[in-house]
Amino acid sequence: MRAFLSLIFTVMFCVLPVQAHAADSLPSELDSADRRAELIGWEGVGRLDMAGKGTCTGALIASDLVLTAAHCVLDDNNTPVAPENILFRAGLRHGDYVAASRGIAVAVTPGYDMTAKRGPAQIRRDVALIKLASPIARAQAAPFAVHRSSKPNGELMVASYGRGRNSVLSIQRSCHVLDFAQDIYTFDCDITYGSSGAPVFAYDGVRPAIVSVVSSIGQREGKTLGFGMALTDRIDALKRQIALGAPQTVAKPAVVKRITVGTSRGTSAGNSKFLRP
Repeated sequence: MRAFLSLIFTVMFCVLPVQAHAADSLPSELDSADRRAELIGWEGVGRLDMAGKGTCTGALIASDLVLTAAHCVLDDNNTPVAPENILFRAGLRHGDYVAASRGIAVAVTPGYDMTAKRGPAQIRRDVALIKLASPIARAQAAPFAVHRSSKPNGELMVASYGRGRNSVLSIQRSCHVLDFAQDIYTFDCDITYGSSGAPVFAYDGVRPAIVSVVSSIGQREGKTLGFGMALTDRIDALKRQIALGAPQTVAKPAVVKRITVGTSRGTSAGNSKFLRP
């Protein structure tokens, strides 16, 4: 497995040509939650907008906690983005959203370094939590559980706001773990820039639970691969950081909006910036 992982990292750190998919021409394996009814059960996934930095995907794991990738919330000097400059919009769909809130605190896994050469050690640590200024009611967007096993059985699912489709949630309901070594997953899910921080799911009972977070993408034999980390012990450590006073800001009121079937503000994603995983 070590040789396979080394090969994948060699490919991953090359300059990768990435082709954007327009929102109306998604790959066949992706479902687009264009209608409100198609979003039911996935409202806890949302888009993160970082002022001056770009967009990522995040997921609620509590009413006031969003799980995402560390590289989404750090600048090139390893300084956390000011929490008030982070906006999470749960269930974003063509400009409408179920609820939204700005951040009040950010916690990043210790040892993650934006300036370091990206390899297994950095991918394992590419996890962050954002505490929201105002909790989002469960009736609006139910948080997801974290999977109890680091080696789930069965198929994976990914929900993300990727480049070319970042105005509406795209859901891939069937992809697979290709390898699991050194607490790093290699999977064949369809991801692209903007998918950084997206939750990777597997069923844990009757509802999908989060297994990993999208950290990076690469290619092997012409196929796009995704990389994520095992979340064992990571999230509890991040919660402790926040409890002990991770970088915080003065709370601002949350923006909360209920949406119904057929409502739309027609917001275009054409000028959005995207983070490179």
